[in-house]
Amino acid sequence: MHRLLTGTGVFLSSVCLTLGCSSGAGAQQSSEAPGLTVTTEIDGLVKPWDVVAAPDGTLLTGERDGRFVVKHPDGSVGEVAADLSDLYAQGETGLMGIELAQDFVSSRALYTCQGVVGSSSGGGMGAGSAAPGSAGAGSENHIAVFRWTVDKDWTSLTRTETVIGDIPVADGGRHGGCRILAAPDGTLFVGTGDTATPTVPQDRNSLGGKVLHVNADGSAAADAPGRIYTLGHRNVQGLAFAPGTDRLYEVEQGTSRDDELNLLVAGGNYGYKPDRTPLIYDESVPMTDPERVPGALAAVWSSGSPTIATPGLTFVDGPAWGDWSGAAVVSSQQGKKLVFLKLTDDGKTVAQEDVALENQFGRLRSLTSMPDGSFLLTTDNGSADKVLRITP
Repeated sequence: MHRLLTGTGVFLSSVCLTLGCSSGAGAQQSSEAPGLTVTTEIDGLVKPWDVVAAPDGTLLTGERDGRFVVKHPDGSVGEVAADLSDLYAQGETGLMGIELAQDFVSSRALYTCQGVVGSSSGGGMGAGSAAPGSAGAGSENHIAVFRWTVDKDWTSLTRTETVIGDIPVADGGRHGGCRILAAPDGTLFVGTGDTATPTVPQDRNSLGGKVLHVNADGSAAADAPGRIYTLGHRNVQGLAFAPGTDRLYEVEQGTSRDDELNLLVAGGNYGYKPDRTPLIYDESVPMTDPERVPGALAAVWSSGSPTIATPGLTFVDGPAWGDWSGAAVVSSQQGKKLVFLKLTDDGKTVAQEDVALENQFGRLRSLTSMPDGSFLLTTDNGSADKVLRITP
């Protein structure tokens, strides 16, 4: 692998790899992926879980322990005030996914997915007050999707609605998910974690270990009975549509092996069933287990062994990406790299695979596509973290 430093930012070029970990049929060596220029948008952060970009170029990120940070179009950076007094921030759970509403320009609305101290509610239609700190002491913690509005100057966020209020969370916060993706029709897809509980991924009475699909008010979308779009997942932290298509993909983190990229189909079961031994969370089972889950859908790609921990997913698009336009990009925490995956025309297997930024910025987390063809990337090192812009 070759790495070159040029000018401002970092230019990286890597020889295309054919890795044995790919579940795609015969990923082939070909031309290497485009070089990358990396620039810092925001620094001085601690575990920024997600980042979004408003139409005017404003960037908003949130730290997992509970802080919103904004970068204005003029380059100035500041905090956005928000009442997070009921935030449950333990282990892998805290302030997680952020997504702008499709009608953000007119509504100034955005969504967060976050841990909450206290008892859960169903959310959605008739869910009642969304005021922070209203849960009773000693009741169960949970994860919720909230709707907020932000003022025009990006100085304060006001919570207005609980969209989903009954996603489970484990004591200690393990496998909390939680990614939000706003579809073009204004509905929301939400990826959740399985709370490291053996029965949850296959339990249709639990919203854990699922991809949910809800209307903006939290009611179930037409293709998601009980709000469940797909099931049989371990810890879904990345969701993205392939450019120019209605194909929805997710990435989830594997056990000691086999992080997965999956093409989602409404009602699909992706085969994680860690209850082989009653009451034991058995992580030695396959991530996709067709023997114990009949009809389980195979992954488009898996990392093989060992796991590289894959929390983020986006797709690159535009002429600057050359032959790689339309490729999926997966971030890695443990592997400390980006994985580029050029998919076949049907989107079901991997044709080419390449890596970039390996060991350059430490643990990598969230990926957010930008209108100009670049994408944003957050680091996850626990100190001196950044929001980076990646340009071909």
